[in-house]
Amino acid sequence: MHFNRWQFRRACTSVEPEGNMEAIIRYQSHSKFEASARGHRVVCDQPLENEGTDKGMTPPEFLLVSLGTCAGYYAAQYLKTRKLNADKLTVRVSAEKGTQPARLASFVIEVDAPDLDAHHHDGLMRAVKTCLIHNTLSHSPAIDLQVHTAAPALV
Repeated sequence: MHFNRWQFRRACTSVEPEGNMEAIIRYQSHSKFEASARGHRVVCDQPLENEGTDKGMTPPEFLLVSLGTCAGYYAAQYLKTRKLNADKLTVRVSAEKGTQPARLASFVIEVDAPDLDAHHHDGLMRAVKTCLIHNTLSHSPAIDLQVHTAAPALV
């Protein structure tokens, strides 16, 4: 299958017709949550030392996985559209923690395509840089935080 640039971007970014994406996260117990999106479910938890049950990845680990799988998707699409081998493609994502405020301050994405000729290096780099998650983190998104509580009782 061969994608043109528009089809490639649309396939990677459009989950719903309006371009909106949504995940619902529900508290389970201790520090464990269940997240669902499009009918798929994953567990998010904390290690034992953070009062969790260690039954799933932590939120920062999910962020690393999100960035890595997105980068991997774009890398694999680059390889597949050129009929190149993607079987040994691996992506490693690491992050350094920052403080004030607490956050992941810097990320390193390492894409390893051992069967790829060096003349594809720049093309693969360009493909990975079009990753939706990479671009989201590279260009600070607006985040509207809303907290909803029960309506106050009338006295």
